[in-house]
Amino acid sequence: MSDWTPEAGTPPVSTPDDPVDGQPADGGPAVTAPSFEPAGPAPLGVVRTPTGRGAVDARLERLADADHLPADGHIEVYEDVHRGLRAELTSLDSRPAAAPGPVPTPMPRAHDTHRTHDTRHDNRS
Repeated sequence: MSDWTPEAGTPPVSTPDDPVDGQPADGGPAVTAPSFEPAGPAPLGVVRTPTGRGAVDARLERLADADHLPADGHIEVYEDVHRGLRAELTSLDSRPAAAPGPVPTPMPRAHDTHRTHDTRHDNRS
């Protein structure tokens, strides 16, 4: 580096220590300007552990689609997965349909005297 400084009012002059065309004078690595462009999509490498429920596992695997999309495309994938998982949870709340089978007949109650007494008539008169 040089201690030389230009006089006031003179245009700056390149010195031998200054990089020329991105190459430093000592032959080291090229100096590049920082990029302000967003980085491209890259997988996060998040491991998804199977739950044992096929529909839930399929929804969670759908999250891998976001790995290959730019950030503004993630929301669509996340909303789709959220809707699917919500539907799966809702289906757990619904009661299963009753199995078809014979309809049980009610048993007579002990205090119902009109059903338990003998209605046959004795015709002896």
